[in-house]
Amino acid sequence: MHKRVMGAGAARNVSPEDLMIAVEQIVRHVRHSATAGGLSTAASSALGRLGREGAQRLSELARSEGVSQPNMTQLVTRMERAGLVRRTADRSDGRGVLVAATDTGLEVFRRRRAERTRALTELIDELAEPEQQAVDIALPALARAIQDHWSRT
Repeated sequence: MHKRVMGAGAARNVSPEDLMIAVEQIVRHVRHSATAGGLSTAASSALGRLGREGAQRLSELARSEGVSQPNMTQLVTRMERAGLVRRTADRSDGRGVLVAATDTGLEVFRRRRAERTRALTELIDELAEPEQQAVDIALPALARAIQDHWSRT
């Protein structure tokens, strides 16, 4: 498993609820910093997934994003009209549709990621050195815990 920085019996100074509030504030701040493309949260999330993972069946994209297939179809239609994604027939199953980010969509995805990265960097730069080091340890540790969780489910 992963090395722990604090011992199992170490006292916690912050409640889990306070940590959750902090995470929500960080996510909200970073999300609002990304303005490229003028996308909704749902469109940004779907485009981000396509940018990271490549083309997906529309049904799988809907499932991964936690929305119904009709809702994803509407979202993809709007994104397609904006030139951010394209639909193609799934060669492995003629009934299926693959959704892929276009070059324009990938550029918007990269710009939004850069905007979010700048926003997070600016926040971290405002912290004292020990706090910056704590973030450098905690965030990758949480990301590993998420990956471990998803690999078990």
